Amino acid sequence: MSIIYVIIAALVALDLVWWFSADRLLRKAGWKRRTRILHSLFFGVQLAGLLTVILSRRSELWDWLPKAMTAAVYLWHLLILPLLIPLLAIGAIVALVCWVVRKIRARETAAAQIDDAAISRRAFLAATAAFTPQLFTIGLTAIALRQLEQFRIRRMTVAIHGLPAVLEGLTIAHVSDMHAGRFTRSAVLREMTAAVNDLRSELVLVTGDLINGALHELPEGIDAVRRFDARSGVYMIEGNHDLFPGREAFESGVKASGIPLLVNETEQLSVRGHPVQLLGLRWGGPIFRRRQGYDDNTIAAAFEELIALRDPEAFPILLAHHPHAFDPAAAAQLPLTLSGHTHGGQLMLNEETGFGPLMFRYWSGHYTHGDSHLVVSNGVGNWFPLRTRAPAEIIHLTLRRG
Repeated sequence: MSIIYVIIAALVALDLVWWFSADRLLRKAGWKRRTRILHSLFFGVQLAGLLTVILSRRSELWDWLPKAMTAAVYLWHLLILPLLIPLLAIGAIVALVCWVVRKIRARETAAAQIDDAAISRRAFLAATAAFTPQLFTIGLTAIALRQLEQFRIRRMTVAIHGLPAVLEGLTIAHVSDMHAGRFTRSAVLREMTAAVNDLRSELVLVTGDLINGALHELPEGIDAVRRFDARSGVYMIEGNHDLFPGREAFESGVKASGIPLLVNETEQLSVRGHPVQLLGLRWGGPIFRRRQGYDDNTIAAAFEELIALRDPEAFPILLAHHPHAFDPAAAAQLPLTLSGHTHGGQLMLNEETGFGPLMFRYWSGHYTHGDSHLVVSNGVGNWFPLRTRAPAEIIHLTLRRG
């Protein structure tokens, strides 16, 4: 956790540096005290919000925080403030150069008069520099709050070579990354449940991150999943956020609810009279640790244990929260893998540019490798309040014979 504390300390330091630098800029430009108080109010709220987020990240205090405040704190500290770091560096260099130039020209400018136009221009530039980031944060927060209430139904058809004839047209509601809690609360969860049930799919498969990361969020997440309706059943696996409160606490809570949770386990079911085997990949090693890396080797080790349980007579579907599990799945010639985790890249400029391809080999939509298929959901919930070109979604999947 030491790296987390370093990041938090860095964010607080950046808050203070930007706060006092901008305040000094306003003061030197001649802005009155009430304007600077308004500027300081923004940073006071941000620091208070950040400390509340840190101190209450696993408690129900989250439920008392206005969603707008939480979204603004996230957007400021995880998006806008980091983007200001280069501006701070450039500003420091410019300030140093200006100081040197003033010293050199001190004698020439000693008797010079500054006209009103110069003062007005300086005041305008100071206010622009000081308030633009705050206004940008407020604008993005308004956009984010609207997005948090929205998701799409993404309909996809996958033609699978060797699909049993009786499974032609099989429909699956693929739900991922619900993140019940911080930004995905009861009203939105009810809309998700209604949307899934309206699809009337034969299977509902939930591919991890039911909760955002606190154990008190679990009852509401479980309630949403229990209200899913599917003719052949509802099944789920775990994601990384699910295990933040501890593997045992999450897994025991879900299993006690009666929801089938597959942790490197399989579920054999009959769909239209044909055997279908769901293979649920575990997140991480047998014992989950926050510091534990989840690289290709960890995925391969878990997959090797799981694939040993495969029934060659059944049609297999792999449920894996991390989409990189598709590589060993394709090597094992599994026909279909469903994943999430990526949030479609979260912040994308277009379909091929953004955090998705920077962080993942597969990040959104349909991928193929030989006769193997992968479908990656953008996720229907949110841990971060803003998305660009990566809309929240529920996938309605139809299987066809290829």
